Amino acid sequence: MHRRTTAKTFSHARNLRCNLTEAEQKLWMAIRYGQMCGVHFRRQHAIGPYITDFCAPTKKLILEVDGGQHVEQQEYDADRTAYLAEKGYRVLRFWNHEVLKELDAVLEVIRQAVE
Repeated sequence: MHRRTTAKTFSHARNLRCNLTEAEQKLWMAIRYGQMCGVHFRRQHAIGPYITDFCAPTKKLILEVDGGQHVEQQEYDADRTAYLAEKGYRVLRFWNHEVLKELDAVLEVIRQAVE
């Protein structure tokens, strides 16, 4: 068992890193390597039974990029967010179309959250 999660979840997260959505790729290119105010983000970061899209552990900040399927899984997302909040994390959610069409606005929200 990995210290944050199970070996199975950890392995699944590793596989997901190779299959980012278009919106996740675009956001990753803007925040990786400390480009966001020097804050280090990890992609497809496993915490407990969940895999977050992006996580800045030092800031306890999680970024989620949601597609249309999330309209149908609002209860699951609420449970997931509550679990992560119990662990001390703040979750920011963005829709795919926001990241793809309004990246500057998304980055400004993230910048304000990390400062």
